[in-house]
Amino acid sequence: MDDHANLLTSDEAIHALLRRTRRVAVLGMRPESHAHKPAHYVPAALIEMGLEIFPVPVADRDVTAILERPVYLSLAAVPGPLDIVDVFRRPEDLPAHLDDLLAAQPYAVWLQSGIRHDGVAAKLAEAGIKVVQNRCLMVEYRRFLATTGGDAVE
Repeated sequence: MDDHANLLTSDEAIHALLRRTRRVAVLGMRPESHAHKPAHYVPAALIEMGLEIFPVPVADRDVTAILERPVYLSLAAVPGPLDIVDVFRRPEDLPAHLDDLLAAQPYAVWLQSGIRHDGVAAKLAEAGIKVVQNRCLMVEYRRFLATTGGDAVE
């Protein structure tokens, strides 16, 4: 298997991923008290665009719901298959989440703008998980919807 094929960089590959995306867990999601932070307003925008979001906070583990959705304390605890795990964690924090990412077995892991960790990305790709690094899921999904006339389902 070509692990590099799982490292998505082209618009075509990213749009193919977004075309099949419905369920997104957000690792590091922040509650309403942090509405000004990307880790809150990006998932809120994704909900508005029609995606199902599953909050997995790291810093706010006492919160039981974010954006009226129940909180999960690990990715592996999220019920059902995940299309994407959208990651809001510093690059140096990513290795500590690798086991949970692998246990959750998402179709893809999306590292938000400014987040890149080639070692973690390689391990996820080796496990057959697609990886996008250093891109904003909200921006890319909005751009994808614009190219499909707002219809994400094909």
